[in-house]
Amino acid sequence: MPHQQGIQGLGPATGGFQIGPQSGQHMPQPSLDDVPMRRAAKAPGSGWRKAVHHASRGAINPGMSAEERRLQELVARIRQPVRGDYRIAVLSLKGGVGKTTTTMGLGSTFASIRGDRVIAVDANPDFGTLSQRVPLQTRSTVRDVLLDHAIQRYSDVRKHTSQSTSRLEVLASERDPAASEAFNEEEYRAVARILQRFYNIIITDCGTGLMHSAMAGVLDLAHSLVLISSPAIDGARSAAATLDWLSLHGHDRLVRSAVVVINIPRAGSPNVGIQQLREYFLSRCRAVHIIPFDPHMSEGAEIDLHRLHKHTKRAYVELAATVADDFATDHRRYGS
Repeated sequence: MPHQQGIQGLGPATGGFQIGPQSGQHMPQPSLDDVPMRRAAKAPGSGWRKAVHHASRGAINPGMSAEERRLQELVARIRQPVRGDYRIAVLSLKGGVGKTTTTMGLGSTFASIRGDRVIAVDANPDFGTLSQRVPLQTRSTVRDVLLDHAIQRYSDVRKHTSQSTSRLEVLASERDPAASEAFNEEEYRAVARILQRFYNIIITDCGTGLMHSAMAGVLDLAHSLVLISSPAIDGARSAAATLDWLSLHGHDRLVRSAVVVINIPRAGSPNVGIQQLREYFLSRCRAVHIIPFDPHMSEGAEIDLHRLHKHTKRAYVELAATVADDFATDHRRYGS
């Protein structure tokens, strides 16, 4: 907290001048505006700095380390205000590369650091597994939201979602394979219109196909794209083919602003050079992030941020900060 030095017994300052009692000259009245201010160094949060600060009962404050200042900067970027709502599509043509886990990791990071509402929507037409990554609190799906004509307030939507320990909410996909194929573009747009009224960040976990009907609505409404690639050559080729398809079908804006995630799905060294992959994707997209292998993420069960390795948590914080850098963009010019 900012504090003031050398201020004792001063009444309210009004500024301006006052007639001196003897000289008759205009004498300046003391003003708080003239008092020098000094911002106290923030207490360190870890390491020897924290130990020294604690042992001295606050008398000695070495201040934050460079790492702590960097983390504070990342958190500030993640907490940037959103104009209306912000929609993120998480996409991959190839299955098994970590698309759903990235959706959960990114969404959970936003939900745990920001103070507003964040939801992840499963738009996978082939029995999506997003709802299996949170404690199941309802059997509702996107279909139930569409059929509920009494939605007027946030609590009406909340009864259809499940919430993780990070506060991220999840709206499940249709579980009936026959019905899920019928989830089309118009229905996705209808669900999006409902969610836009109550959520600040909407993340869509897309299917692996680009041609199913709902994808047209997902891509048209998305403000940004997170594209998942594995560090294997087939995963990288699939990601590159996705970028090609998007550019050829009128989504070059999403390609240029996309954030590519190279997800390490298993322990061991990748079979391609990560740096070469980074350079390739950076030549086409806004940023590239690498998410390291994490045993907890690979379990395929409910995801708890507290169980992630610190390097994995840091990677998701950096990813979220990069995505959030686009929050200030006025996307109304694109009509979405």
